[in-house]
Amino acid sequence: MIREHFRVLIVDLSAGRSTITDIDGRNTVAGGSGLAALLFEKYSIFDKPWGDPGQPLIFAIGPLTGYFPLMSKTVCAFTSPYHDQYAESHGGGRSALSLRFADYDALVITGRAKSPSALVVGSRRIEIKDVHYLWGTDLQLTGKALRQMFPGTGHRTILRIGPAGERQSPMACINVDTYRHFGRLGGGAVMGSKNLKAIMIHGDSSFPLPGGAEYQKVFEKVYTDMTDTDMMSKYHNYGTPINVAVLNGISALPVRNLQATSDPATAGITGEQFAEVALLRNAACAGCPVGCIHIGFVRERFHEENQYIYRQISYDHELIFAVGSMIGVMDCFEVLKLIDVAEKMGLDVMSAGVALAWATEALAKGIITEKEALVPLAFGNGASYQTALHHLAYGTNDFYQILSQSTAKAAERYGGRDFACVLGQEMAGYATGETFFVSQALGLRHSHLDAGGYSYDQKPKGKAVEDAVKFLVTDEKGRAFLTSMVSCLFARGVYTDEVLGNCLKSVGYGSLAENMDTVAERIQRLRWKMRVRSGYRPESVSIPKRFTEITTWKGQIDVKFLSSLKEEYSRSILEMAD
Repeated sequence: MIREHFRVLIVDLSAGRSTITDIDGRNTVAGGSGLAALLFEKYSIFDKPWGDPGQPLIFAIGPLTGYFPLMSKTVCAFTSPYHDQYAESHGGGRSALSLRFADYDALVITGRAKSPSALVVGSRRIEIKDVHYLWGTDLQLTGKALRQMFPGTGHRTILRIGPAGERQSPMACINVDTYRHFGRLGGGAVMGSKNLKAIMIHGDSSFPLPGGAEYQKVFEKVYTDMTDTDMMSKYHNYGTPINVAVLNGISALPVRNLQATSDPATAGITGEQFAEVALLRNAACAGCPVGCIHIGFVRERFHEENQYIYRQISYDHELIFAVGSMIGVMDCFEVLKLIDVAEKMGLDVMSAGVALAWATEALAKGIITEKEALVPLAFGNGASYQTALHHLAYGTNDFYQILSQSTAKAAERYGGRDFACVLGQEMAGYATGETFFVSQALGLRHSHLDAGGYSYDQKPKGKAVEDAVKFLVTDEKGRAFLTSMVSCLFARGVYTDEVLGNCLKSVGYGSLAENMDTVAERIQRLRWKMRVRSGYRPESVSIPKRFTEITTWKGQIDVKFLSSLKEEYSRSILEMAD
């Protein structure tokens, strides 16, 4: 049975209390990203810093979660330790379905637990459990312990942090069911600030599916498009790592801290190479028939007589770029080892890799010394980077403490701002050109997924600033509505406006279906309002010089176009937030 209101669980860790409240807004903000922004507006404390115990940590799902495939994301919202402003991070795994089967549209966590704790949530059970003995353990050991303490599979999700989150690094992620993450902008640090080592959500209830033939008809159409046609096959086959060779071929792959945009040596880390020699199996988020999660393997010797254990590590384009081409590591197994270390530490692999790429160039140029770096950082030296990732997670010395705050802050302290590859946060793996650089630098989440600037750059559209900004604003609006449905963005080719409307109608959300464009614009504006209200000034964002020095398939970066585009997009953002 559908409901027009949102059913929200509020947990106060300080008081050890929880309440369930109904909040209106289904037909105005839909769910997911829109609901997260609505709850942030209601529960955040705008004049307090990110680490204040009263600040909320929000998890929200959408109106189609549990009803249709690939409606499998959860939106996590918080005040980011990265910039002390509104932030969203999106993760999959079993998180969304677990919330749905626990009968909540959202979970809001405030306060700070008295000791390191795990929050256990279900439809009939809410418990704050002392787990001080897990504080300091890596994600692998934490996961093993939690699965033994709280057994169950299927509709149970485990969210946890590692050492990086415990010490509240802005590069700390929240791990979701081992292979997925709320990766960017420091959600792991927010959990750490709340003394929250883990969250277990048990989907221990149920919900009825809509009756009648219409729902079945719409569901079968969507399912068939995802499984019996070629629309989603590329995600199952090679997955996003297919982008490595493509981007390298058009001189758009960041290499060695963006000192280059292509390199023949990347043949060792392409999606094809991973599939040929390192792919172990595919996995999927709950409720997804596609299976885009690619899991590789590395082996570790634990006995001199050739005795090994095999470790399973998920990989995708962004991770391969960050601890592969960006730091000059061009062997797929060495890349997997680095991903593994970062994962155990609870680091966002993208930010960690880009940070170490900057540190490597800074060391080579004498801006820092080995006294700061502690290891001989050099492009291609995988062993040194494994050690450096531990230093980054634990903040071993002053240098790593500030580097783990952000590459930009380290560059401000030590020098080297010109070659800091930061676009709001450490860059994503697309050196496609001006539109993408501006899109990530100024975008709401500083994410490559805020809008498709990377795809706009790859088409010969000319350099009309007005056209590029119109594309970014319009594309962002469509994506904001999809993330309010909590659709995986890989499914945007399947979930057209017409299909989404049919899906919503088939489960009873007719009013929402009839007003999708209006609701999408409202969500877009609300999100920007939250970002600007919490201190964001897009006009103050700078794009480091390194991004103006590269050459792509279109030629040298056009600095004048870049500057004009940044200025106009900044104006549009403030207009949307008004």
